[in-house]
Amino acid sequence: MNKRIAIGHAASAAAYIIFGINVVVCRDIATDGGLEPIVLFAMRSLVAGLLFWLAAAFTPKEHVPPKDLLRLAGAGVLGLFLPQLTFLHAIAHTTPVDLSVMSTTTPIFTMFVAAIFLKEPITWKKALGVALSFGGILWLILQSTFGGNGASETEPVGILYCFANYIVFALYLGTCRPLIARYSVVTSMKWMFLASFLLSLPFAVPHLPQSDFAAVPGYVWWEIGFMIFFSTFIAYYLIPIGQQRIRPTLVSMYGYLQPIIAIAVAIWTGMDRITVTKVLAALLVFTGVWVVNQSRAAAAPK
Repeated sequence: MNKRIAIGHAASAAAYIIFGINVVVCRDIATDGGLEPIVLFAMRSLVAGLLFWLAAAFTPKEHVPPKDLLRLAGAGVLGLFLPQLTFLHAIAHTTPVDLSVMSTTTPIFTMFVAAIFLKEPITWKKALGVALSFGGILWLILQSTFGGNGASETEPVGILYCFANYIVFALYLGTCRPLIARYSVVTSMKWMFLASFLLSLPFAVPHLPQSDFAAVPGYVWWEIGFMIFFSTFIAYYLIPIGQQRIRPTLVSMYGYLQPIIAIAVAIWTGMDRITVTKVLAALLVFTGVWVVNQSRAAAAPK
């Protein structure tokens, strides 16, 4: 594996590890923060966007023609606005672990989107890897304990938001790779976040008079800070690095790290316990990622 591809793998893995922690963090924000999801998104996109524009002041300037500005705005809708908004709605109606297991559908959607739009072949190794990882996650969740009484708190509307989230993000991974690869990460992200913030304003402003920011608990503000800096600025800096170096399906395969991390955090906080079943399921997940990585299509020249 050459250095360029290795960086792509490392960036994708790090981003989804952050996303895994973010699942648990955002559950608190959505249930205890008292702020509407669209208001949270507007805050998230504003601050993260400002960080990317600040970073742009210290990086080489790139000219972006008007037609590509429109395309980057569209990428912002698919990769930022819709996924983040549906996620914030979903986490309020699902348990973190349930949301994480449903995230395993993203590589499946991405594989088919990439096959349609980017003509990326679906090899038998890639299909086998997806199946192994998906099976491992399903086994993991079926054997997990949801709270003290074993009952899940997930609501049907949460499931709908989850699948909407994973479908639009799969479309982003599968269709926007050529555009994202054309510019630096900072250039792409600064325009995408700007477009997303401007799009959120008409929806967020009507909710501001009802938003009691003073009533938000102190620990929730720390969690909001984590969500904005790490889960948005850092993670969304890393995702394009992965997109530029490895294929979309392989980027999305690292989404299987998300439920593993979410469960690990639950164990660390005393909400769950480790079992042989969970260890074996995790091995299945990582075996699936390895099999996809061995796919000749995944290793093809970019």
